[in-house]
Amino acid sequence: MRDPLSVLTDAFTSFLFGKVETTRLPVRTSTGQAQAVYLPTAAPGLGDSGVIIGREVYSGKGYIYDPFQLYGQQLPAPHWLVLGESGNGKSALEKTYVLRQLRFRDRQVVVLDAQGEDGVGEWNLIAQELGITPIRLDPMAALDMGIRLNPLDPAITTTGQLALLRTIIEVAMGHGLDERSGFALKVAHAYVNETIVERQPVLTDIVEQLRHPEPESAEAMNVDIDDVRAWGLDVALVLDRLVDGDLRGMFDGPTTVGIDLDAPLIVFDLSHIDRNSIAMPILMAIVGVWLEHTWIRPDRKKRIFLVEEAWHIINSPFVAQLFQRLLKFGRRLGLSFVAVVHHLSDVVDGAAAKEAAAILKMASTRTIYAQKADEARSTGRVLGLPRWAVEIIPSLTPGIAVWDVNGNVQVVKHLITETERPLVFTDRAMTESSADRDLTDDALRAAELEAEERAAAFVEAHMEQQHLGGSESTVA
Repeated sequence: MRDPLSVLTDAFTSFLFGKVETTRLPVRTSTGQAQAVYLPTAAPGLGDSGVIIGREVYSGKGYIYDPFQLYGQQLPAPHWLVLGESGNGKSALEKTYVLRQLRFRDRQVVVLDAQGEDGVGEWNLIAQELGITPIRLDPMAALDMGIRLNPLDPAITTTGQLALLRTIIEVAMGHGLDERSGFALKVAHAYVNETIVERQPVLTDIVEQLRHPEPESAEAMNVDIDDVRAWGLDVALVLDRLVDGDLRGMFDGPTTVGIDLDAPLIVFDLSHIDRNSIAMPILMAIVGVWLEHTWIRPDRKKRIFLVEEAWHIINSPFVAQLFQRLLKFGRRLGLSFVAVVHHLSDVVDGAAAKEAAAILKMASTRTIYAQKADEARSTGRVLGLPRWAVEIIPSLTPGIAVWDVNGNVQVVKHLITETERPLVFTDRAMTESSADRDLTDDALRAAELEAEERAAAFVEAHMEQQHLGGSESTVA
């Protein structure tokens, strides 16, 4: 009961100023009736055509994404950049995305797998599940008749071969070729292609010709033969490393017969290559150009080229220039390039800042997992993210990311089915403690599974619709 003074004060105030507040009785109703009064609202999604990723955190709607369906309407380019600290779910996202895309008959995927455990790449389990043997590039295995990729493969155009040779040399040297060295390489390459017709030319032939150039090449430019030999000496020394040095065996012979370029999934296992050595960007350049000329074809297939540790590409100006051309060319033939990078600062502050900016501009889809606050601010500034998205990035939990699809920004929870779980989580031995295992064996794990069952059922139903629909990327 109110005290008399309060009642008197309210009465006097009402007399002077009139009634200033309306007293409303509470209304008791059901949620079914209330929803007609308090309408729920949510930002528009990306449509219902493509593969299911998970759920939007704020609205609870299913989040469906497919660059091939969105291209030309909501996306100016089908390329995708994935960022975030280790252990937040980047790898799990890419693996489930590939598995779900492969349910369409007109999809084909190439993965450059630069990470691994126990002597195999981390995509090895998925390859095994699909009955596919990864293409393992290993200098030691290559010496024992392992996998080889020939930069002078006749499947690559003459212009492409010369561009690839220049890139290999420039990456190894750390600077561009001068005109004289470039001339020596060009005449050696031309002579090898003209004279060796009974077999595939190989790098050894180029090295030999650089060491012993033909007099005709000097006469054509009215220079001394000793000058041509001197101009090509540094080039020969760099290529010799691929022939008789620490990188020998992988590129110094004819391309291995039997590589199935028609398989739905092609995995290049690079886990035996030192990620911090000069071999990695050289390897990525060779694989990228080789695929450009042998894999990408005008056959109406939709192709996905996924690169783990992609900073090896974006951070090298010479390799980045090759991939810029690949991205521009591949877009006309249905290629979606997916680059997975830990930190944007790894590339935007590197030696290839200009080339990195060009590749980032082509990526109309950006997915950002948890980062430290300063890194998040830098990422937001470079990618033009809204302020609210930048502020929540440091607080994101594993499996949740900010998705920016050409300006449509959402926070998305990635969902994984129980069928996919053992294929995508390959590092539990390192990341799971005994305390964690105890928790997952008790009520916490049971509650988690109960919460995920409904979401997983939603994913499974969507994937089954894809399977029944074949190449039609539409969910009924």
